[in-house]
Amino acid sequence: MTIQETQEKIIKEFENLHNWEDRDNYLIQLGRNFPPIDSKYKIEENLINGCQVKTWFHFTFQNGKVFYNIDSSSVIIRGIISLMIRILSGQTLEDIKNANLYFIEKTGLEESFSPIRANSLWKLINKMKKVEDKNLT
Repeated sequence: MTIQETQEKIIKEFENLHNWEDRDNYLIQLGRNFPPIDSKYKIEENLINGCQVKTWFHFTFQNGKVFYNIDSSSVIIRGIISLMIRILSGQTLEDIKNANLYFIEKTGLEESFSPIRANSLWKLINKMKKVEDKNLT
């Protein structure tokens, strides 16, 4: 599935959520159901700097595609992570870097976030878009 197709699917899911409480509950549900990353990735060097809660970031390349291993100590951030992984994991580096992540605006997520949570979201997005394949450089 392409990045755009996945975003459209997520936008449709959010159309049934009529207020911020429903969106938060949905993110909490996603976060609770999202599998944790292997503890070997929960190390200091994998923490995303500047996030209010501990968020660990790891990725791998397989057959020209990026696969993310990300986790957080916050269940709502885990829900956001699950959405981001659905959209970007398994895509090519070029497609990730060029992705217009319009679902954030279309779902109303950013407007319902506190400034701190919105900042964490953008830090995560920037980190996901700036991965490099060491084998290509």
